Amino acid sequence: MRSSNDRDASAGARASDPGASADGVAGGAIARAAWFLGLWLVLAGADPADLPAAALAVVAATWTSLRLLPPGGSRRSPIAVARLAVRFLYQSVVAGLDVARRALDPRLPLRPGFVAYPVRFPPGTARNAFTTLTSLLPGTVPAGEEGGDLLYHCLDVDQPVVSQLAAEEAALSRALRDD
Repeated sequence: MRSSNDRDASAGARASDPGASADGVAGGAIARAAWFLGLWLVLAGADPADLPAAALAVVAATWTSLRLLPPGGSRRSPIAVARLAVRFLYQSVVAGLDVARRALDPRLPLRPGFVAYPVRFPPGTARNAFTTLTSLLPGTVPAGEEGGDLLYHCLDVDQPVVSQLAAEEAALSRALRDD
């Protein structure tokens, strides 16, 4: 049987976790529902005849979202996320220009091959985000896993691919505050 001190301590622990309270869950559900409604309006428009379908879709998407990713205290750094977004856009442009230059210049030597990168992120959302971001590095594309390392196909294995991947991993880690 738990004492009143144990009950008070566990209640205090729940209160310190923003995702643990009913208000935290309700606030998270409302915020997500608002985002899903906004997405519906962008994709389908604001036709009043679609309101029943929109309401059903928003409720189903919100419920599914809360089941798959329960609300909790976020550790993301807004400044690091903004830097990551700018870096992402920059890398997209650089990657496109570099690949176009390599494809159109017959004198540019290519040394295609595979590079293994020992990623720190465990399998899951963060690793998937990392592979998505790094697919935009010039001349590289994630191609699989081998022994816990990610394999990247590169147009030129003599380029500093591993150091670029390490820089991307550090930037994503800062954005997620995972270090």
